[in-house]
Amino acid sequence: MGNKQNKTHSTELTAKQIAMLKANTKYSEKEIREWHAGFLKDCPSGKLDKKKFTEVYKQFYPQGKADNFCKYAFETFDTDNNGTVDFDEFLLAISATSQGSVDDRLAVAFDMYDISDDGQIDQKELTKLITAMYDLVGETDRKGDKDPKHRAQEIIGKLDVGGDKKLSKQEFIAGCKNDPFIRKLLAPNV
Repeated sequence: MGNKQNKTHSTELTAKQIAMLKANTKYSEKEIREWHAGFLKDCPSGKLDKKKFTEVYKQFYPQGKADNFCKYAFETFDTDNNGTVDFDEFLLAISATSQGSVDDRLAVAFDMYDISDDGQIDQKELTKLITAMYDLVGETDRKGDKDPKHRAQEIIGKLDVGGDKKLSKQEFIAGCKNDPFIRKLLAPNV
């Protein structure tokens, strides 16, 4: 793997792309081609921008407000930080969140929650994400135990083994695996 990553701006799938996606996902060539055709149907340019990404999410969560949540999810999918998600980024993210092991899927959730990208989740980051998740699913009761700040404090208190009031990726994954309630809240699809 060299530093030269000449990404084709074409909407055609290359043999190299197919080989890379087969090696990094559990999809067959036929499935990759089917995903690609669907992706191009929604994104004829071969690029998914933040606006279109949010529109797609809104279809799955019509009762909620997807904008806030999508901001974080989009940044996680856009691995080269160029403001768009290409097919490779899209399929690798779909694969990681749907085909990966529990640890892999929780690692993707952690990366989304780690807004500052410092390898840890603090209470402020967790509060923002819980608020965004409430918005997404249309949750309006945010009082008492359901207050996002209270909930973030409680989760960090429970999972923070190191006592630094932050969660490392290892603490997050272990905590989510060991606490079904927290896992359901923070990683509902795992």
